[in-house]
Amino acid sequence: MAVAIGAAALGFFFGQPQTPAPTPAVAGAADKLRGLTLSTPEGKAASLKDWEGKIRVVNFWATWCPPCREEMPEFSAVQQKLGGKGVQIVGIGIDTPDNILAFQKKNPVSYPLLMGSYDTLRLTVELGNTSTALPFTVILDRQGNIAHTKIGKLNATELEKLLTPLYPPAQ
Repeated sequence: MAVAIGAAALGFFFGQPQTPAPTPAVAGAADKLRGLTLSTPEGKAASLKDWEGKIRVVNFWATWCPPCREEMPEFSAVQQKLGGKGVQIVGIGIDTPDNILAFQKKNPVSYPLLMGSYDTLRLTVELGNTSTALPFTVILDRQGNIAHTKIGKLNATELEKLLTPLYPPAQ
């Protein structure tokens, strides 16, 4: 019984968005993330620096990951809704270009998808994803600081709730 309660508590804890403590290690991981230059599935280079000054939602995912695929339409809707408020969602696929292109053809999204690797996935450990689980999402504020991380699926309501304090209110 105690083991079951402990497991449930850990599942609840890891399923909640986290705000990492601002330690030098976390700051270094954020620097690495902001400095990533990856390619699109079509082979063009793209850097997370391309969206500097925006609130960046960086979502690590894979085509073979059911919760990843489930959250992508909601992320796409949030991008369409909040893109004008300076929010930029970027998907980093831990997969092959062919798999991501085929997925994108059947399931178009309104945000860029970039190619990651298992080395890129290892960076998520430094960002708080100690289990290297997918999906894993990192929210960077306009200054590029880590505002939140989340292991597991995010829905649109939860994502908007995390983003709202990061952009200025409507005037």
